Amino acid sequence: MSLNVQVIPVVSPLRKKRLDFEDTPDSEASKPKRPRLGPVSGLTPCLQPLAQSPCAVDQDSRVLQIGPYILLEPREEGHSYRAVHRHTETEYSCKVYPARSYPETMAPYGHLSPHPNVAQVAEVIQGDQNVYVFFQPGRGDMHSHVRRRKRLPEREAAGLFRQMAEAVAHCHNHGVILRDLKLRKFLFVDSERTRLVLENLEDACLLSGPDDSLSDKHGCPAYVGPEILSSKHSYSGKAADVWSLGVVLYTMLVGRYPFQDTEPAMLFSKIRRGVFSIPDGLSPKARCLVRCLLRKTPSERLTAREILLHPWLASGGAASEDTCPNPSGEQGLEQVVPDTWSQEEEEEEDLHS
Repeated sequence: MSLNVQVIPVVSPLRKKRLDFEDTPDSEASKPKRPRLGPVSGLTPCLQPLAQSPCAVDQDSRVLQIGPYILLEPREEGHSYRAVHRHTETEYSCKVYPARSYPETMAPYGHLSPHPNVAQVAEVIQGDQNVYVFFQPGRGDMHSHVRRRKRLPEREAAGLFRQMAEAVAHCHNHGVILRDLKLRKFLFVDSERTRLVLENLEDACLLSGPDDSLSDKHGCPAYVGPEILSSKHSYSGKAADVWSLGVVLYTMLVGRYPFQDTEPAMLFSKIRRGVFSIPDGLSPKARCLVRCLLRKTPSERLTAREILLHPWLASGGAASEDTCPNPSGEQGLEQVVPDTWSQEEEEEEDLHS
């Protein structure tokens, strides 16, 4: 059935288009995930394999066309597609959102100026039920890269982590809290795997003022901060993002999450205690930065902007014997950990606090 498509109001630098097309993907299947925290069963949270899209089999035999774009294989249960522009043959990544949730989902983009480490929206097309948002494609994500490499040398990790911190600092400076930060959120944009972008702001929220207090609990269990698990009231959204960056950095350098357990209750207990081990093989500056991010008390963590001033990033991850003070309660925790990381895929879960 042919639909009359209206041009939706989008913020610069988005490219708008008025087109007629078949609004094919189901709006319920394309509803983005909004994870909340609580117990789940089975494999280690964040490491469970992604479920196969229920609509993938049906759609393999047909081509979906949205305006000038051809949508190829679906991902994330029909919420994301690989897309190709019919005329230029340029490849894109297409995110599909229910039309009713589009304004809230895309609001953070209206408050961000362009940044080299935050993915930019190329075009938005609206149908009666769904909105199709097109991004430049990535060349693999950091989760897959670290899983394949097991762990990253400090020089490489420093160059990549600086770009992650730049993206988060840019968002925080503009009142955007990311809430669901993790390795998979960062995509490579070059074949050499040296340049990263934050894939999207799908789970982000926009602050209405200088107060960054949040009460809703979003996130992937392995990356969630102890204050979110322990507090029944509000918590600092910026400090929670910094904790997640700490988990990201630890995993890049060590090759495993700082807090792991197959039982969710035990995993959350470990996170609440905030006790973790760091291999002796890491440089003192690297160990220092990890500790400055994974501090149990949110107010004691570095801010995203302060991360960029840390000596480890300033030295480009170069080895050094310089020491850095430990936060209280973390002395004597350095231990060699196995050079392994689960081969399971990372996944968000719907959880209850």
